[in-house]
Amino acid sequence: MTEAVGEGPDEHVPVVVVGGGPTGVTAATLLAQYGVDTLVLDRWSQVYPQPRAVHLDDEICRILARLGVAEEFARISRPARGLRLVDRNLAVLAEFRRDTAVTRSGYPAANMFDQPELENLLRRNLTRFRRARFRGDVEVLDIAVDAAGVTRVAFSDRLSGRRSVITADYVLGCDGANSMVRNAIGATMRNLKFDQRWLVVDVATTADLQQWEGVHQICDPRRAGTYMRIGDTRYRWEFALSAGESADDFATLSALLPLLAPWTRHVAEADLQLVRVAEYTFRAQIADHWRSGSIFLLGDAAHLTPPFIGQGMGAGLRDAMNLAWKLAGVHHGSLPPTVLDSYEQERKPHARHMISLALNMGRAMTAGGQLGAAVRRLIVPRLHLIPGMRGKVIDSETPALKASSLVRRTPASRRVAGRLCPNPVLADGRRLDEALGSGFGVVTTGALTPAQQALVERCGARALCVAPATELASWLRRGRVTTAMIRPDRTVMSAGRDVDALCRQFLSGNLVGVWNPVAATPD
Repeated sequence: MTEAVGEGPDEHVPVVVVGGGPTGVTAATLLAQYGVDTLVLDRWSQVYPQPRAVHLDDEICRILARLGVAEEFARISRPARGLRLVDRNLAVLAEFRRDTAVTRSGYPAANMFDQPELENLLRRNLTRFRRARFRGDVEVLDIAVDAAGVTRVAFSDRLSGRRSVITADYVLGCDGANSMVRNAIGATMRNLKFDQRWLVVDVATTADLQQWEGVHQICDPRRAGTYMRIGDTRYRWEFALSAGESADDFATLSALLPLLAPWTRHVAEADLQLVRVAEYTFRAQIADHWRSGSIFLLGDAAHLTPPFIGQGMGAGLRDAMNLAWKLAGVHHGSLPPTVLDSYEQERKPHARHMISLALNMGRAMTAGGQLGAAVRRLIVPRLHLIPGMRGKVIDSETPALKASSLVRRTPASRRVAGRLCPNPVLADGRRLDEALGSGFGVVTTGALTPAQQALVERCGARALCVAPATELASWLRRGRVTTAMIRPDRTVMSAGRDVDALCRQFLSGNLVGVWNPVAATPD
């Protein structure tokens, strides 16, 4: 990162987001909801028109609900029924069915969608918040910090060529795998030793392919692959490419039909419309550091996940959800700047864990030789018999966050701290997330005394007292606690059996002055 010199700034913005993809727009929307003026800079004015990501889980749907687009996303997405591991002839090696009804987070566990549709939805939604601005057709040239510690962002208009410089309190690098922000802070990607070239094929058809409505993972060292239905008339295939092959070898539907035949042999070629053929290199990488002072990395700028468990885009949205409320709290003076240290502390181990899961799935699909074949033949069909394995594959809950200043793991709280709390429908018809609002919450099984209620309010939190027979009470009992302190991102910060002790611990840590976020509604 260089020292800024020369040109004076055109304006000052509290937060500049570099990159207007799903991660950047999510971060900007959340910040705007919290009353933080935010400018998004993107190289393009329009959404990239080709589909890429196709899966989001229920935890990410919860973030979409916070943005205000959950119902619209439900209309453009399709729940999947689970996962099948199959051989090259589509014989089922193992099957993990998921109920398409809602999970503990309140949404289907697996949701298939078309990325351009979602991105357009997110961008339209961003325009509802006057504290957020989107500026496309700009090229960010440099991010630098001057001698006084002021962060300057230099960019040029791609249409007029005009060069501008703005200053910002914080810069969020959401600019993808080839991130210039990552380069600016001197971060490098650590290769986790997975690089594979894959062919990605999107097809549209109104014909019935007569396939099971879940994801098919083809476990074949000669041609591993994936099949999934992503919409009423849209289908996605991904195939490993052999040495010497490229997307050009499969540029036409006729050239693709031998690969697609196991699913489409009963469908006339004229009934299939080729939407896209592209070559991607699936990589597993993670940046060595995600922050330099007031500059942060999010999404693909910080980590790359192979697509085998469908967590690539979701990881970026988790980054945005984790960081936005902390940044807003610091900006408004409700949280001390030290809480920003928890972003990388919490998200980096979580991202690495999800990458490891994806790598394990990828290796199970692609491992070659006699050993790989033997594993698939002998072990994969018996995966469902391994204690806990079925639940691990079917349950979409991701791991708990590691301990930090905002995740207090103690012997009493270890079963729930760092995990997302459930999001059930309450007696008044609202889900928990709506009832708690956009700040902290205290969920407890006992009625609060006036003194306890005042203590909760000093924490800047909303209290919710739950009845014994409710889902939330059962969740607390399973965790062997009676009270949980819930963060704005719905992660359990701490838990125990004493409301007073939890609140006083919260206050004694100087974590909160008065948490007073702007209501999360459009302006």
